[in-house]
Amino acid sequence: MKLKTQINYRSIWKIAYPIILGSVAQNIIALTDTAFLGHLSETALGAAAIATIFYFAIVMLAWGFGLGAQIVIARRVGEGNLKLVGKTFDHALYFLLVLAVLLVVFMELQAPPILKAIVKSNAIYDASIDYISYRAWGILFACVNLLFRAFYIGIAKTKIIGWSTIFMAIINIFFDYVLIFGEWGFPEMGIKGAAFASVIAEFCVMLVFIVYTLKRVPVKTYDLFGFAKIDWELYSRLIKVSFPMMIQNFLALSCWFVFFLMVERMGQRELAISNIIRSIYVLMMVPVWSFASAANTLVSQVIGEGHSAEVMPVIWRTIKLSFLSVLTLVGICIINPELIISIYTEELGLIADTKPVLYVIFGATLIFPIAVTLFHGVSGTGNTFHAMLIEIGVLVCYLGGVYLLIAVLKLPISGVWTSEYFYGGFLGLSSWLYLKLFNWKENKI
Repeated sequence: MKLKTQINYRSIWKIAYPIILGSVAQNIIALTDTAFLGHLSETALGAAAIATIFYFAIVMLAWGFGLGAQIVIARRVGEGNLKLVGKTFDHALYFLLVLAVLLVVFMELQAPPILKAIVKSNAIYDASIDYISYRAWGILFACVNLLFRAFYIGIAKTKIIGWSTIFMAIINIFFDYVLIFGEWGFPEMGIKGAAFASVIAEFCVMLVFIVYTLKRVPVKTYDLFGFAKIDWELYSRLIKVSFPMMIQNFLALSCWFVFFLMVERMGQRELAISNIIRSIYVLMMVPVWSFASAANTLVSQVIGEGHSAEVMPVIWRTIKLSFLSVLTLVGICIINPELIISIYTEELGLIADTKPVLYVIFGATLIFPIAVTLFHGVSGTGNTFHAMLIEIGVLVCYLGGVYLLIAVLKLPISGVWTSEYFYGGFLGLSSWLYLKLFNWKENKI
């Protein structure tokens, strides 16, 4: 039977570039937050790093479920069962709305005691709680947006992701400026303003997704918004795929959070440096995650069509595009690293201290196109439990390496960031071995 899903470079790019566009806009939001707060105070900059990572560690539970829904939706598209796409979407929506309420309650009640126990600086703790007390409410809208994102990536129609996120960035940047600094008659809210701006932006983009879907998507073809009676067998399949993704993504961001807590204990300067590096690093990783999402969808679709032999060609083509994109970004950044760092801070000493760390992450970013794409290929096969086991093993090695670098070897912050090489190397090798040695071709989801 002829392969219906196109797996050439052009089709991979067609799926990936709107995700890249959207991710760039998303990271412009993060960059703007960091830049505005960096000009506010070093304490606000450090607190934003802790609070944002804590927030996303919790939201990763919803993100993981969305990724599971994306894999199932892509598989149904590959099989030609389009009516089941809408049913899967509706059931995922039921779950995510309940999860969103639970996560908001958790953040409001449990974030203060958790952060109090683990954050050393009282000033950073107070600012972190100020941020989270507002940001938590955005989870209600973020969960819905994650599901729309999963739907559009799953059906390989990703343009709306790019445009909606650009719209969100514009809204967020505007409200960041007026609410952080109290411009144009708005109240001066400081770090709370950054959080509130993000909530407003999440709400606005949710409205965009809803209107676009109702106006531009063939709702009847996919049987979207049918809101049928709960199908527990469908939930069983969804949970089987999604639950490992939820745990995997939660653990990954939790370890990132632990990393920043360890850095915070090194000092406020080291934390400020790491927050700047985090923002630049995440921006450089945009093509990696975007191409990996495309690979995830295409892998699931070609398996759904019964063409498992095409999985590795899809992955390797995606890796080439991802690597070239990241190499281009590294080349641009290496020309004038001081200029890039100066976006976040005007302090010459902080710029000088950040520069060596930036060089460290340039090398790490060239490993991740291979590692992350292979890993998303594993998830795309539907074997998300094995992907979770790979992630857990890699994270144990990663945290062990971080502890060694900070507590035992007592390296400076530039040495501590070499831990990213541990993570990327172990992730890529483990994923490649799984795809090479294990039987994943007949997995049903």
